[in-house]
Amino acid sequence: MPTTKRCGTETAGNKAIGGVPRIHYFDFQSRGRGQVIRLMWEDAGIAYDDTRYSFEEYPDYKKTRIMEMNPTTNIPVVELNGRILTQSYAILRHFARQLGHYDGETEEEKYWADAMCDIVIDWRSLFIQAFFADNMEETYPEHQKTARPRFLKALETHLKTHQLSTSGPYIIGKNITYADLVLYQICHDESLTQEGRKGLKDYPRLAELVDAVEARPKVKAFLQSDRYLG
Repeated sequence: MPTTKRCGTETAGNKAIGGVPRIHYFDFQSRGRGQVIRLMWEDAGIAYDDTRYSFEEYPDYKKTRIMEMNPTTNIPVVELNGRILTQSYAILRHFARQLGHYDGETEEEKYWADAMCDIVIDWRSLFIQAFFADNMEETYPEHQKTARPRFLKALETHLKTHQLSTSGPYIIGKNITYADLVLYQICHDESLTQEGRKGLKDYPRLAELVDAVEARPKVKAFLQSDRYLG
């Protein structure tokens, strides 16, 4: 059976988004596209209900409960006040707009956050293909040697050269956006944020962004709590 846990207590953030959301996602530690939604809620101080499915039980729920909520049968799915929200990055942008935060202020800031997010989406797609392949012991090492360095180099270059990114630790400078959380999460899931940032030693600007995200008070508290599952 899936498990559901209430995380946090209701705050002004919950009022801003209209209640306590419930996320349906895999019981996959603190990883994946569902986790970045949780990370935004944690940073914003939003209470949420966390419903997790094991990989073994998910196929049965995919044909029933999940299909009822999302015809594509993909998760994460978020429920809030009778509404069903699907597509993880659209969900992030939706809550960013509701919160009046995490989205940039000018059109240039919004564009640059979206552009950097799209690069990470391409990276994550290749990561998932390699990591969950039947012959993962071959495909993932190859991904680590080829595709991953290509994306790391591109993102590092963007962060070092774009006028917004050079004005602070985040993608648009001094203010965090949903795209910073997306970029942080793929670095986390590829095990680049662990072991003293060893995986980012050749990418100091990316390491700076990771440090800035993890230093945020609510994120830091989350990473030190029992809600963080590795």
